[in-house]
Amino acid sequence: MADMIDGSRSEGDSGPEELIGELVVSAHRLTRLAAQALVDPQNPAVWRTVSALRSLGPTRLGELARQSRVTQPTMTKIVQHLVELGWASRVVDPDDARAQVLDVTESGVAALDEWRRALARSLAPYFADLSAEDVRVITRTLEIVNDRTSVGGVTSTS
Repeated sequence: MADMIDGSRSEGDSGPEELIGELVVSAHRLTRLAAQALVDPQNPAVWRTVSALRSLGPTRLGELARQSRVTQPTMTKIVQHLVELGWASRVVDPDDARAQVLDVTESGVAALDEWRRALARSLAPYFADLSAEDVRVITRTLEIVNDRTSVGGVTSTS
């Protein structure tokens, strides 16, 4: 693992499980770096919820809470905030007219897209000197991760 941190890892040192674990750790590190670099008034849970709604489509509150690994009362507060911002709406569940589902609005998608662009801009200086080969490797890695983790054929980059 120390080899990965100092960049001296050679191909074939680890199997897929260890590499995926290291990828998750690196993604968390990148997320922390982005959070420090980007001043944002929104709680990260807001962006996770908008992103989840975008990926999942119309979703019941309980399922959204489960996907986000928060309690229903916490998700209720997040959703109320999103509705107040105009980034989410409550609509009748097409499978049960007595229930509601939550859906992301066009302005929610636009806000999420802008937030993602701002994150990318804040991190760009750390990656400005990447070689064309490094960019190709990262692109391929993203393709693999998105393919393996998509929800209903929709990835977080769509």
